[in-house]
Amino acid sequence: MNIRRWLAEFVGTALLVMAVVGSGIMATNLTDDVGVQLLANAIATGGALLGLITVFGPVSGASFNPVVSVVMSLLDRDVRLARLAGDIVAQFAGAVTGCWMANAMFGHPLFETSSKIRDGGPQWFAEAVAVVGLLIVIRGGQRAGANVAALVAAWITGAYWFTSSTSIANPAVAFGRMFSDSFAGIAPGSWPMFALMQVIGGVVAFALLRVLFPRND
Repeated sequence: MNIRRWLAEFVGTALLVMAVVGSGIMATNLTDDVGVQLLANAIATGGALLGLITVFGPVSGASFNPVVSVVMSLLDRDVRLARLAGDIVAQFAGAVTGCWMANAMFGHPLFETSSKIRDGGPQWFAEAVAVVGLLIVIRGGQRAGANVAALVAAWITGAYWFTSSTSIANPAVAFGRMFSDSFAGIAPGSWPMFALMQVIGGVVAFALLRVLFPRND
C-alpha cells in the first residue's frame, strides 16, 4: 500500500534529519573542536542511516531522498507519478519534522532558521559529486547483492570528510536542515543552489549507471 510506503519515507527521513541535527547540536555542546564536532556528526549520521535503511528498506526502499527516488524509478522503469510524488512530499515533510524534533530535544526554538551560509562553487560541485557517488554505491550494491544499507552509511560517513560541503547529497534533508540554527544547519538562501547541484548530480549519475549497470546484465 502507498500509505504504508509514504509513512515509512516520512518517519525514516524524520529520524535521519533528527540524527543529523541532534548530533550536531550535541557535538557543539560537548566540545569546541570543529574536527571532533564533524567526526561526531558523521558517525551519528552513518549509524542512523545503517539502522533506518535496514529497517525501512523492505517497506519503501528507504530512499529518504527525492533524487534517489526519481533516479531509481527511472532506472527500474517503474515510474508511477502519484507514488513518486507521495514519496517526495513525505520526504520533505519528514525532514522538516525531524529538524523540529531535534530542536525540541535540545531546547532550541521550535521554529527557527539557520544562519549558516554554505556557498561557492567548490561546495556546489561537491554536492553533485556526493550525489553521483551515492547513487553509484546504491545501484552497484544492489547489483552485487551487497548490504546497501552498510554501503550507504559508509559512503556518507566518509563523504562528510572528503567533500567540502560535508555531503548533504539530499534536497529534502538540506531543506529540513534550514530550520535549525546549529552546526548542521544550512541558510535558506544557500538551499536552492545545493538542491540544483544535487539534481544535476542525479542526472549525471543516471547517465553513468545506464552504462555501468545496464538492465540486460
